[in-house]
Amino acid sequence: MSRPQPEIVTHRLLTAWPLPRLQDDKESRGRVLIVGGSRHNPGGVLLAAEAALRVGAGKVQLVTVRSTAVQLAVALPEVLVRGVAEGDDGELATEAVQAVEEMVPECEALLVGPGIGAVAAAQELTARALPCVGPSTSVALDALALSAVTEDPTCLSHLEGRAVLTPNLSELALTLGWEPAKVEDDPREAALRLAARTGVCVSSGGSTTWTASPDGRSWQGSVGGPGLGTAGSGDVKAGLVTGLLGRGAEPCQAAVWGSHLHGSAGDRLSAELGPTGFLARELAHRVPSVLSELEV
Repeated sequence: MSRPQPEIVTHRLLTAWPLPRLQDDKESRGRVLIVGGSRHNPGGVLLAAEAALRVGAGKVQLVTVRSTAVQLAVALPEVLVRGVAEGDDGELATEAVQAVEEMVPECEALLVGPGIGAVAAAQELTARALPCVGPSTSVALDALALSAVTEDPTCLSHLEGRAVLTPNLSELALTLGWEPAKVEDDPREAALRLAARTGVCVSSGGSTTWTASPDGRSWQGSVGGPGLGTAGSGDVKAGLVTGLLGRGAEPCQAAVWGSHLHGSAGDRLSAELGPTGFLARELAHRVPSVLSELEV
């Protein structure tokens, strides 16, 4: 199948594709809702929530398991944290769907997935939460929330393209039903196939990131390196993309910008500390300076 040539993501491309301008009022900068976490992994939603704030989202709200809610609220004083019931395994129970129903109508962007540790819980929660999303909200799915797409590739069709999937290469292979080696050999084609199958934007990759649109366009990242292959790095990227959706960016724009900010933050840490060994929680701190250089 013939594909349009990918665009290389450069400073010039991004400045010619500006993000919606930030306003002084937090209400006009977008409200983000993040649903995820578990008793054994509260860190994923923490990383995603901070990343969303660092990229300029006006308000961030978090729905997570009740056993970790207070600790997260203290760690993230800027974020409204709502604790809901959890199962015996420490995973989100279906009460989380009620919270989404109540909170998502007021939000510009919804992220589901970071920190959820059980496929069945993630799949049920995501499948039940997506129908709650109205016409003014964009969606990002990350990590095990992608299992809902594996089960039903049409589950996002009512969003009319207002969504981004952010799988790593292993998750991309699982979601497509491909062998991992096949995805590693041609990650761009894999991302394009998933975008065409689901009708939404897909952002994936390893040392090189790929963003794919359902219409066949694609963008190749030009920053980042092996240091980004560290625990929690994907949660940061998902938070960046969702924060940009909250600000009003279009899905592929949010994915391209979010991937570039993520990779550039990694490059800065590599220059400071070395090519590997920096931590995912250090990435978000580098994002505002990268962003300020691009938003001139």
